[in-house]
Amino acid sequence: MKSPDETDGVSVHKSMTSRTYDRLRHAIITARYRPGERLRIDALKEEFDASLGAVREALARLTSEGLVTAEPQRGFSVSLISRQDLIDLTQARIVIETTCVESSIANGNLAWEGRVLSVAHQLSRLTLSIGKVSADTETWHRYHERYHDEIASACTNSWWLRLRKQLFVQSERYRRLSGPFAEYDRDIDAEHRAISAAVLARDGPRAKTLLADHLRVTTDILLASKMPFSSDPAPAQLARSAGG
Repeated sequence: MKSPDETDGVSVHKSMTSRTYDRLRHAIITARYRPGERLRIDALKEEFDASLGAVREALARLTSEGLVTAEPQRGFSVSLISRQDLIDLTQARIVIETTCVESSIANGNLAWEGRVLSVAHQLSRLTLSIGKVSADTETWHRYHERYHDEIASACTNSWWLRLRKQLFVQSERYRRLSGPFAEYDRDIDAEHRAISAAVLARDGPRAKTLLADHLRVTTDILLASKMPFSSDPAPAQLARSAGG
């Protein structure tokens, strides 16, 4: 049986590892560390005020998630991005997101409807002000994630939800690398409102179509952006390459 001191030591290590993982993951997703950038353990230890063990464990977890690449003799680096990876990611995400939303519509109760209405309203208010200099884009990103989480949250399959979250995180890294939100030539608020209306009307087919189109438009914008894609053939827009 472990002594109280040993138990406390394990708890502190787990807490430090979790904190380091969360902060490094956020730094990668928000593009503070760019694709291909080396991640030096000593530098990360100093930046995050963490132990070497906590940094190594955080890097190992991020490697398993595909956000970090580990190479023998070269260490760790932020995973590269490519056009083909983005297309493949989006096609997989469309399947999982629409499946989760379909299940959510079938199983969501009144409390779920209330949560969808609430976060959709808050996101809409933030979206309308996002072009202003004072707008907090980080807050918008948080509510945008909450919105997509919520419309799928009544899904009854935990594995679908787990995969959905993993794919969302990968997609978020691409979105954050694409440049200021204000540059997007689209009415994203109208897209979200249409999806919300279909979800709350329990119209599964329409909700799935609107959500799939929403994800494709985002990807087409990213493919046309000045993102630091690794070298690969420039594809046609997703709608054509996916045959839809």
